[in-house]
Amino acid sequence: MKVWFITGASRGFGALMTKEALAAGDAVIATARNPKTIIEQFGDHPNLLAVALDVTDEAQAKEAAAAGVARFGRIDVLANNAGYGLLGAVEEATAEEIEKIYATNVFGLLKVTRAVLPYMRRQRSGHILNFSSIGGYFGYPGWGVYSSTKFAVEGLSESMAAELEPFGIKVTIVEPGFFRTDFLADTSLAISPASIADYEGTPAGEMRNFAADANHAQPGNPAKLAAGIMTMVNSVNPPLRMPFGSDTVAMIEAQNASVEKELSVWRELAVSTDFSRDATAGA
Repeated sequence: MKVWFITGASRGFGALMTKEALAAGDAVIATARNPKTIIEQFGDHPNLLAVALDVTDEAQAKEAAAAGVARFGRIDVLANNAGYGLLGAVEEATAEEIEKIYATNVFGLLKVTRAVLPYMRRQRSGHILNFSSIGGYFGYPGWGVYSSTKFAVEGLSESMAAELEPFGIKVTIVEPGFFRTDFLADTSLAISPASIADYEGTPAGEMRNFAADANHAQPGNPAKLAAGIMTMVNSVNPPLRMPFGSDTVAMIEAQNASVEKELSVWRELAVSTDFSRDATAGA
């Protein structure tokens, strides 16, 4: 039996992972700002501990982790799922909007991770799932600030994977594409109200219309992603990056090809900045 610690467990991917884990006979420390919403969905399950957690509150994160370990004795899987989106051109986003989304998507993830890691290090095992996005691999117009938070998650996760390997702790970056959740609804998406007329008709401006039309029409099946998470977590050698969705796979392939093509054009200039071997040898 694995013990999961899931943030944002009251809806979306968090709720679906909770459902899958409980069905598999695992235990779940399911966290949300209002834990009553978790109990309403899953009832008084013996393997479920619903805990109040605002991921921006470090003290509360430590209390939640301690409560989970007191109940189940360990934490095997940490799913840093809590987060939300911000739609608008980078110039349109206010300082307050930027600081708020970083407080949840980046600093909140860090606070929860730091609260859980001491237990994983002590047991010399564990698996951290950091939810990123295709927006953490490729920067879409209109999603610049949101993407920057997910780029941060990817960089942190790569470093953590190397840092935690000596302790038997694995890290996986989960990269969903567009899935049919409430992500594009107002419960999970903030839209910058400071719309600048100049961006109308540009890719950033058109993205506002796309998001409205795409809500609940996304190609990805959330239930299949949750099942896929279970398959991946139970694998012998889970990946550093786990993309989900055909749109994500296509974009990763296109981005990789674009980077390779651009590098081939500028490679000579890129490598020309090293000290020459002759000059180094004669120094």
